[in-house]
Amino acid sequence: MKPVLRMKIAAAAVAIAATGFSHAQENVLNLYSARHYQTDEQLYANFTKQTGIKINRIEADDNALLERLKNEGKNSPADVILMVDAARLWRAQIDGLFQPVKSKVLDSRVPANLRGKDDGKGSEWYGFSTRGRIIVYNKANVKPEDVATYESLADPKNKGKVCTRSGSHPYMLSMIGSMIERNGEAATEKWAQGVVSNFARPPRGGDTDQIKGVASGECGVAVANTYYYVRLLRSTKPEDKDMMSKISFVWPNQKTSGTHLNISGGGVAKNAPHREAAVKFLEYLASDEAQAYFANGNNEWPVVPTAVAKNPTLEEMGKFKAENISIATIGKNQIAAQRILDRVGYK
Repeated sequence: MKPVLRMKIAAAAVAIAATGFSHAQENVLNLYSARHYQTDEQLYANFTKQTGIKINRIEADDNALLERLKNEGKNSPADVILMVDAARLWRAQIDGLFQPVKSKVLDSRVPANLRGKDDGKGSEWYGFSTRGRIIVYNKANVKPEDVATYESLADPKNKGKVCTRSGSHPYMLSMIGSMIERNGEAATEKWAQGVVSNFARPPRGGDTDQIKGVASGECGVAVANTYYYVRLLRSTKPEDKDMMSKISFVWPNQKTSGTHLNISGGGVAKNAPHREAAVKFLEYLASDEAQAYFANGNNEWPVVPTAVAKNPTLEEMGKFKAENISIATIGKNQIAAQRILDRVGYK
């Protein structure tokens, strides 16, 4: 998504102050969201229908939201902050943009490894949906057994075949952060050097661009988040159907650590003027109804183990072993990950 700030107002009757929202109204929720999926519209509409709380929303990419929040400081009208990556959630926490929340509902429904660390006062953020980072390969020139792990992307047998988006993108930093946690910094740096040596082209574009590059033959193999892949599988466009017929994927590291997971999540803003509504909204995102929207609307997995989703295409990808690493730890490792990338010239 382009880093252009855009404002969406859930109800035309809501008065907008210079900052974008009114602090005075009590039956509202001011949401700062890095989620930009049209399927979330119904999610928000149902929350308002159930609670009577109107949602004012500002959408931007994670960096733009973080910058805006820091500039607004204690005068920020934000009640809830939603981010789409563990690295960004950790950054927002380090910057002091969240406040801890004690909620029996959230603690009982969101697994401990998918929420921020609780030092006794509550967690500052919670994950609400997950996506796996899969390896996509061209069926004509790559064998799945040659790309069965993230580590295999650095194997000389894949020289000239590997494509990724920028290593500095949060999705990549989080994946590399998980490798640091599993393998240590030295081994991860050696891996990163190998990947750079195996590039088919310099890193560029988003995950969808990597998938297209694999289908066109420009790349032999790439990494991408599952919801991009499933979105293309569900497409009815002839060109997308043709593209997807040329590629396949593997769940990486099934015999070892499991496939890397990332999250979309959020928390209550540090200076939330409507804290009660903010906690209620987070609890709603952990409800079975909301969890189903994440899966059915945007091809993500619910974080709540008991939530039932009905997305046949997502289900057809099959069951897999997921890594069991604290998302909070992965976010913390992003600094070390960036240093490694800088040292090996991984742009």
